[in-house]
Amino acid sequence: MGDLWGQIFGFANYGELLVLVHNSIIAGAILGVVGGLIGPFVMTRDLAFAVHGVSELSFAGASAALLFGVNVVTGSIAGSLLAALLIGVLGSRARERNSIIAVLMPFGLGLGILFLALYKGRSANKFGLLTGQIVSVDNPQLLMLIIISLVVIAGLVFVWRPLSFASVDADVARAKGLPVTAISIAFMILLGLAVAVSIQIVGALLVLSLLVTPAAAAMRITASPVLTPVLSVVFAVTSVVGGILLALGGGLPISPYVTTISFLIYVVCRIVGSRRGRRGNNGRVSTAPKVPAEVGA
Repeated sequence: MGDLWGQIFGFANYGELLVLVHNSIIAGAILGVVGGLIGPFVMTRDLAFAVHGVSELSFAGASAALLFGVNVVTGSIAGSLLAALLIGVLGSRARERNSIIAVLMPFGLGLGILFLALYKGRSANKFGLLTGQIVSVDNPQLLMLIIISLVVIAGLVFVWRPLSFASVDADVARAKGLPVTAISIAFMILLGLAVAVSIQIVGALLVLSLLVTPAAAAMRITASPVLTPVLSVVFAVTSVVGGILLALGGGLPISPYVTTISFLIYVVCRIVGSRRGRRGNNGRVSTAPKVPAEVGA
């Protein structure tokens, strides 16, 4: 039992190992910011299932890139954008969207498994696409990740108010003259980019822990349209960076550490939110963000 515990939380020569994951820590912090900002919209628009669907095609694209010797990030982005556009264009209604995602998920996963089976390179590269890895982020990858993340953040800032309005009540937003369909497609593109870069750190199977769980935790304790994304970012950065630092000690994939930290944060927030709701005069905490008054006025 002691050997197993030491394998999970072993910190021998930790200082020397820490230097090896300098880029990964920076990448994790950046992804935490991106995931924390986009997560509340994923929750409000009920797109948690879509995140998983996009990640499967992103995984297929990354696997194909690995097989054919192309940049993995490029392949991941291509797969994510294809899935995001299909879901955004064809899935205008929730029932249609879920059906499309349910079709895309096994197709993308099957393709990804096929490409990995044909790949004859290092097994660590295969495993990392599914569960994440901490020492694979080199300078060119970090630069690409930073650029894509800045694009996502800039896009979110640009559409923040109309997207907030359309996320809360699409019918009212459409009646006010907002291009709800275009906003939805734009958001899906941003989500696809966020998923693509997240896979490089946490892996395709566990991307929900970065793009969904922190936002879900934040929305359990506040309904503020300002505080929700702030807390979501804090929770996401804590989960990813903390997971990387803990995983380094055991030399294991970071995914179980990231998901455990993220889950514990959610459990604590759920308990706090439930207690606050029982004590409050207005019942349980609302998770719906407020609609900006200026939008569509």
